[in-house]
Amino acid sequence: MSVNFCGVELAHEVVNASGTFDPLAARRTFGEVAFTDFPFSAHVTKTITVAARQGNRPPRLWEAPTSLINSIGLPNKGIDRWLEEDYPELRKLPVPLIVNVMGFDTDELLKLVGVVTGLEDVVAIELNVSCPNVETGTIIGSDPDECARTVDAVRGLTTLPLIVKLTPNATDPAAVAIAASEAGADAISMINTLRGLALDPATLEPWLGGGTGGVSGPGVRAVALAQTASVCAAVSIPIIGMGGVDSGASANEFLAVGATLVAVGTASFTDPMAGSRIAGELAGLRQL
Repeated sequence: MSVNFCGVELAHEVVNASGTFDPLAARRTFGEVAFTDFPFSAHVTKTITVAARQGNRPPRLWEAPTSLINSIGLPNKGIDRWLEEDYPELRKLPVPLIVNVMGFDTDELLKLVGVVTGLEDVVAIELNVSCPNVETGTIIGSDPDECARTVDAVRGLTTLPLIVKLTPNATDPAAVAIAASEAGADAISMINTLRGLALDPATLEPWLGGGTGGVSGPGVRAVALAQTASVCAAVSIPIIGMGGVDSGASANEFLAVGATLVAVGTASFTDPMAGSRIAGELAGLRQL
C-alpha cells in the first residue's frame, strides 16, 4: 500500500484536500485519537496567506442533493500566527506535512514560500493558484502564462517539492498543467471546486454571503475525473486527483486514469474518519 510521492514515502494513497480537515479542531472534539489514528497518509494544511483573513460573510454553505457549495473565503490566522500557534502542534502529527499557501501578488507568494521552506517536518509546498493576480486580474491557475510565471518566481526559493493546485474553471487545464510542469512544478493537484450559485428558495436571491461558491462532492466527480485524465495524459509529473472521492471505488477511478494520490474533501464533513475508510476500501479492492 505504501507509495512514493515526490520522494516522500506515504503509507497509502489517500490524503486530505486542503481546507477540508482540521486536525487541531478534530483533536479538540474527539481527543488525541484524532492524532494517533490520523485518517490520512499526509496532512495538507488549509490555505495560509500573509495577512489574517476573516473569510466571507455567512451563510457560507449550501447543501445540494449530490454536492456542497461553500463560500468560506479562505479564513486563516496569517503566516505569523500560524507559525506561532498551529505549526508547533501540526508537527506532532504522525504523518508528513504539506503546507498550502496563496499570495495575492508575487511578493506575498515569495514571502510565504521563503518562510515555509525553512520549516522542519514540512515535506512539500502546495501553491493555491486559484486567486486573481492583482496586477492583471487573471485567475493565475486558469492561464498557462500566468501559472508559469508564478511557478518560475518561487522555484528558486525552495528545494521542497512544489505542488500546483489547479482550478477546474479554466478553458484548458491540461495546458495550464504543462506550463506549470515546464516552469518547475513537481506535482499537480486537481480539481479545486467548480464555481456555482445557490438561490434562496423564498427570495430567489443568492443564498451564500459571498454570492457564488465552490461546488464539491460526488456531483463534480465526472468533471474531476475527466480533467484529471486529460492532465495525466499531458504531463509526466505526479497528480493528486480529487473531486467527489467518497469510497474506495471512486478513489480507484482516479488512480486508474493516472493519479498517484487521491484527496478526500467533502466526505470528511460527514465522516471525520472517511480517509481511513476509503484507504481500507481501496486496499480491499486490490485483494479481489
